[in-house]
Amino acid sequence: MTLATLLGQVDSVATPDIAWSALSPFLVLVVGAGLLLAVGGLLPRRTRVGWPALLTVATAIGAIVACVLLWRDLPDTGPRATAAGAYAVDGFSLFLIVVIAVGVIVASLLTDGYLRREDLEGPEPYILYLVSGAGGVVMASATDLIVLFLGLEILSIAAYVLAGLHRRRLRSGEAALKYFVLGGFSSAFFLYGIAMVYGATGTTNMVGISEFLASNRLTDEGLLLAGIGLLLVGFGFKVAAVPFHTWTPDVYQGSPTPVVSFMASAVKAAGFAGLLRVIVVTFSTHRLDWQPIIYGLAAASLLVGAVLAVVQTDVKRMMAYSSINHAGFMLIAVAAGTIDGVTATLFYLATYTILVAGTFGVITLLGRRGDGHHSLADYGGLARREPLLAFALTVFLLAQAGTPLTSGFLAKFYAVSAVVDAGSFWLGLVAMLSAVISAFLYLRVVLAMYAGAPGDEPEEGAEPAPVLRRIRVPWATGLTIALALVATIGIGIVPDPLTKVARDATPALVVDPDGPAAEEPAAPAEGP
Repeated sequence: MTLATLLGQVDSVATPDIAWSALSPFLVLVVGAGLLLAVGGLLPRRTRVGWPALLTVATAIGAIVACVLLWRDLPDTGPRATAAGAYAVDGFSLFLIVVIAVGVIVASLLTDGYLRREDLEGPEPYILYLVSGAGGVVMASATDLIVLFLGLEILSIAAYVLAGLHRRRLRSGEAALKYFVLGGFSSAFFLYGIAMVYGATGTTNMVGISEFLASNRLTDEGLLLAGIGLLLVGFGFKVAAVPFHTWTPDVYQGSPTPVVSFMASAVKAAGFAGLLRVIVVTFSTHRLDWQPIIYGLAAASLLVGAVLAVVQTDVKRMMAYSSINHAGFMLIAVAAGTIDGVTATLFYLATYTILVAGTFGVITLLGRRGDGHHSLADYGGLARREPLLAFALTVFLLAQAGTPLTSGFLAKFYAVSAVVDAGSFWLGLVAMLSAVISAFLYLRVVLAMYAGAPGDEPEEGAEPAPVLRRIRVPWATGLTIALALVATIGIGIVPDPLTKVARDATPALVVDPDGPAAEEPAAPAEGP
């Protein structure tokens, strides 16, 4: 075969048309990470101005602006897909991309002061935030299981490295290793699940899977059901659902506190994005098969997260089990399998990202140099030493407990309402019981701050301890806490704007005219 013949064959290879504007949020994050990598190698690591954090925040804001522009065009263009039907642009993906970008902004603002305090300055964590966020964008927008898996790996590998960011803390390295090993196992399960679904349906495209299952009745569904089960294992690990939660307490405790805020917001949002689009939408025809599994995951996450959080003495471990409990609330909304359930999940993810921002902002400051002062005793008498920080943390904890006039109350109310309206009254009762138990956890921390003995007061007969200095609050951390405080109370009082946007962000399986065809997009059912 001649060279000319080979070149002619290469020219004849069909390539999909790509609407680059649809990829703009992803491209902004990737270009920002590349620019930060290039500039970071030319400038000194220690600078008076935290330019890596500022550039990361600017990049994430750019991704949000791109999402707003795409959202504005949705009434005219409607949901659409590109890249041969592998990447979708709809209200659901745009909403979650904004949530992920906010998680990147929060983590970056908290990281700047943290790195200066720990003498770990450099652009590396910010590059990893952007790369991991780009993986989350792919997960939120993917309409092909292979593309979803690629996004999952991009998101996860960067998060593994972030967990071991503090090179001088053994716990940080241990957290990274545990996260990596268990994450590798979950990715293997996820990939096996994709293979089994492909074997049962003959495609990895979600539109094709949905159409095949709607128009064909399998005589033996064992392969398909096994595939769905393995996919749920992978998603369960990412959202920290019981029994796939075992990595969470150790990783939260050992990882740098700003990184934990990123895991609890952006990584969790990406996990639920994939879960909703794949399980609730793609496999809507097999709802009676996957719904009981999610019921079980939700109930276990609610109870285990609430009960085990109460017996912890390390505040970061408390927040780890608290995040498991919150995942349970989101899972009950997912289990409803309705549009109201999807709306409740999206609202919960948005408000929880804000609560995480404020909570871990305060925890970052209280950890002091070395990031090791996180026992409950370290919070004793905080209201006398740092009244503003104590007040802010109290508001965030009460919001997580579901106190009225806060965003946390509405998030839990919407989730419970969705599952009750779907007919699962017993799951709503389990959720309310876990809320009562977890309230004891949050009040325990509040009581320590306002009624406990100050951490700098020595016990009787002991050597006088050095007086703790006032905590220096970096401007970026202070700004994050203040904005989160305003948003937590503001959304609790005026929730309509966020609720309306969440309601308009219904996921759908979108057809690419130049890719695999489908007659109509599939969406969650209106009722039980």
